[in-house]
Amino acid sequence: MDAVVLPFGERGGVEPSRGEAAACGAGDRGEVRAGPLDHFGWPGRSCTLRMVALSALVYARTGSPLLAAVAFGIGFLPQVLGGALLGSLADRLRPRPLVAGVYALEAGAAAALALLDPPIAVCLLLVAVVACVTPVMSGAVYRLAAEVLPGDGYVLGRSLMMVAASVAQLLGLAFGGVAVVALGARQALLVACAVYAVAALLVRVLLEDLPPAPPSGGAGGGAAGSFVGASWAVNRRLLADRTVRVVLLAQWLPVSFVAGAESLLFPYAQVRGFAEGAGAFLLACLPVGMMAGNLVGGRLLGPGTRERLVVPLMVLFGLPLAAAVPLPVAAVLLGVTGASLAYELGLQRRFVDVVAAGARGQAFGLLSTGTMTLQGVGPVVFGGVAEVAGVGAAIASAGAATLVVALSLRRGLSRPSAAPVADADAGSAPRPAA
Repeated sequence: MDAVVLPFGERGGVEPSRGEAAACGAGDRGEVRAGPLDHFGWPGRSCTLRMVALSALVYARTGSPLLAAVAFGIGFLPQVLGGALLGSLADRLRPRPLVAGVYALEAGAAAALALLDPPIAVCLLLVAVVACVTPVMSGAVYRLAAEVLPGDGYVLGRSLMMVAASVAQLLGLAFGGVAVVALGARQALLVACAVYAVAALLVRVLLEDLPPAPPSGGAGGGAAGSFVGASWAVNRRLLADRTVRVVLLAQWLPVSFVAGAESLLFPYAQVRGFAEGAGAFLLACLPVGMMAGNLVGGRLLGPGTRERLVVPLMVLFGLPLAAAVPLPVAAVLLGVTGASLAYELGLQRRFVDVVAAGARGQAFGLLSTGTMTLQGVGPVVFGGVAEVAGVGAAIASAGAATLVVALSLRRGLSRPSAAPVADADAGSAPRPAA
């Protein structure tokens, strides 16, 4: 991938620090280019590959579709536990050993699944344990991005990371299926292990050993005390604040509803009588649209325009799902749905601004926890609706729920940002939630 020039933002003529330049690659004119941070997205393809391979392995050993589905999604729900109890580690630990260590742990888990042939229960438990530390790594990665890419540079960097994640999802889904068929599930897990190991090595070599977040005075924000207690206290402060809560819900709920609809695309294609393979084609339209939306939103729209378009794009994010149309039109509408996820770009600076620097890693971890967990819950909920009302009605209800959320949060998203959360003294009362 060619280096993407990211402006460092208004800094009063201050040049990037050595750590910032190492993390993002400073250009000759004070610009910041995508460097090691650009690589945080691509190991996602090995995550998808591991999910596909483990699901195939479990199905081959048990013949149970239910256990295969559980194996595919076992990495989602345990993130609630990790985000609630371990989140403060994203601010307390140095990013390089944390991120490299989690990738190394993922590599070890994939190798164990492939080589040791553990019982199914142990396989699921191993993946669940690894999933508990995922929010900590995600929080550290996005905290680091927010620190080295201040102002609108962070939004552009986040856009680039979303594009990388979309590419990873497409390659993971495509390569995962091919690898399982061509190599077998165990060998595919070894490929995932190798990708994770390379990711750990790249982070270790290319990312400078930057310090943890500076301690804030917020509850649990300092270095002292139990990290579990600190995680719990800061999460409560974040969720008690109305501004933070609205921004979190705006990023959690619509995505979970669309994930529910996405999980029904294969049965939707069958119910609609589309050609064989249409389900996979429709599934690919979402990440393709997401890549296009993030590129356009990040590179062509200014900060003010992105922020004004949050609610309209959120409405558009759910609107196409209400239609029952022919395959070509459905593909275009799903592409529009994916592109409309660019509404999240208009929320990025606001989220960074309303969270104190010393709690930012945990806040990003909380965002990741809710996103991943609810993406696991959405398919269950709307799958249940499909059992009762039919696939088309379930997909339409997911779109309608997205519209309701967009309109409900409109007023909260229009309020000006308040003082940063988790920046008060540990003994002081939190800001009112009103």
